[in-house]
Amino acid sequence: MTENHHKDLSELSFDELDEHNFPRAEDNEFDRVVERAISRRGFLSGALVFGSGAAAMGTGLLKASTALAQQISRFAFTPIAAQTDGTVHVPEGYEWKLLARWGDPYFTGVEAFDAETGVTLEASDKVFGENTDGMESFVYDGRQLLAINHEYVNPKVNLPQTGGETQSAEDALKLQNLQGVSVIEVAENEDGWSIVLDSPFNRRIHHNTPMAISGPAAGHDLLKTEADPSGTRSLGTMNNCGAGKTPWGTYLTCEENFNTYFGTTETSVDQKPIERPFGYDRYGISNESRYGYEKFDPRFDFSKNPNEPHRFGWVVEIDPTDPESTPVKRTALGRFKHENAEVVLARDGRVVVYLGDDERGEYLYKFVSNSIYVPGGPTDGLLDDGTLYVAKFNDDQTGEWLALTPETTEMSPAEILIYTRLAASKVGATTMDRPEWVATNPHAVEAYCCLTNNKNRGIKTNAGGDETPVGGPNPREANKYGQIVRWFPRDHDHASATFDWDLYVMAGNPTVHKDAYAGSENVNEGNLFNSPDGMAFDSSGIVWIQTDGDDSNEGDFAGMGNNQMLAGDPVTGEIARFMTGPNGCEVTGLCWSADNRTMFVGIQHPGSNWPDGGPLARSSVIAIKHQDNGLIG
Repeated sequence: MTENHHKDLSELSFDELDEHNFPRAEDNEFDRVVERAISRRGFLSGALVFGSGAAAMGTGLLKASTALAQQISRFAFTPIAAQTDGTVHVPEGYEWKLLARWGDPYFTGVEAFDAETGVTLEASDKVFGENTDGMESFVYDGRQLLAINHEYVNPKVNLPQTGGETQSAEDALKLQNLQGVSVIEVAENEDGWSIVLDSPFNRRIHHNTPMAISGPAAGHDLLKTEADPSGTRSLGTMNNCGAGKTPWGTYLTCEENFNTYFGTTETSVDQKPIERPFGYDRYGISNESRYGYEKFDPRFDFSKNPNEPHRFGWVVEIDPTDPESTPVKRTALGRFKHENAEVVLARDGRVVVYLGDDERGEYLYKFVSNSIYVPGGPTDGLLDDGTLYVAKFNDDQTGEWLALTPETTEMSPAEILIYTRLAASKVGATTMDRPEWVATNPHAVEAYCCLTNNKNRGIKTNAGGDETPVGGPNPREANKYGQIVRWFPRDHDHASATFDWDLYVMAGNPTVHKDAYAGSENVNEGNLFNSPDGMAFDSSGIVWIQTDGDDSNEGDFAGMGNNQMLAGDPVTGEIARFMTGPNGCEVTGLCWSADNRTMFVGIQHPGSNWPDGGPLARSSVIAIKHQDNGLIG
């Protein structure tokens, strides 16, 4: 073995692991049932795997892995306790400071944020937007840039004069401006990190920013509108959730719950239901929108523009280094409720993008380009030309990627991409417990996906789709806590059509439950959490897990405290709490400064008056550092 013990173990084949004669579980029927349900990789790492033997879960699982689990911890911090208050907590020796808050200006002369009324219409496209989410770090010409999503808005705090009701075109425009994406330059001085005002890179991308549509679906009749008869130019991006970063230095922002932005002003006639276009039900498009845009902006009224919803639900590529560049919607990556886009290279240099569809009972996808990435070479077509696959997980801890093609779906190439959910159902993919962020290990050919939760087991929540049965990576009947599935591409190649899989962790509460709902063995009283959501690897191979779950701290969730960020060791399975957010918040979005000495973390929808103590809570990005300025990722 080489000096990198962790990497070598994670990359050994199943047969090679057996040659090391790792101890087996105790010889009784319970352990034999469990052992059959555990993959060799899961056994090695201290993680759990369940297939048809899911009912055998309980305490004492994986006793044989304790020798490995007792390795010296790789974490350079002392884990903190759960918290329930209204601020951020980090370990001893670390500190956090605010970087950017909802309403902070990007340019001089922009009207300041008002603690009572928030942001004015005139300032709304020149300030840090609301409800920060996915983000990525870029360095260009010696400058530190951040690209940051703004997922949605809270109308009651943005339209206080109307009680949160959209009552004019100006109200609608203000809400549209405060969502989308920010690109900002940031810099560090003796007082910490801050936005560089008036930087030429600072810009807001929102619901009305001109976009290009590219890939196999571009120009299709289903994407054409009266305003864009070519079907190749659109306005805006919305409900930007997770993100991604390409090897060539562009930002991928992901459109998630776009369905909530569309409605209709048309009323029923003779009590007959309004006729709705094909595919609307499967994507959750209802007659009334979340923000009431359709009342003042006909683009969002599907009775006037039935194809407009088809122009959302995509991954959008943005060049953060060129403020004059036009964002591009990459249709080859499919249309669904995208969580994030994790980009990695196959062994031969082809581009692989992992994609989760964040809804109960939906699917996990993978795109593989036809051409290879050559540093310094052309990149514009890499995300336009390739094959989209959907995952099928088998109960024996194997899996395969099912190609979505005209031959497998009996749909045209464009229809596959516009109605990706329908195509995935046709090929018999595995329905999942809300596939959210995907992350790949930089030191091993393996990938992880947060399956946040699923309270609707057995219910057809994706209209016209399949139920989510118990089994495979979804082993619990009522999944209140969530889990993280991990897969190992065959031949150590992310482009492989087959894989092996296990569960890295099953969240739970062993202080309340003694069965499957206690969680996996790497969950204990000191690291309780639920609903893993965001996730990213640092350069050392530690996986960071962010949560968006129940923070009531009661009943099934007793002892879990506020939403948080934890560190996980992929080799031992150890998980430790690093940070907690203010009550009511989601911890989401994570990236690092160029020197890996600062960790940028997003705090979305804090429920208290954080961070200012004023009447309006402000979603923000914070900068976390070690007090001795040491490496933090």
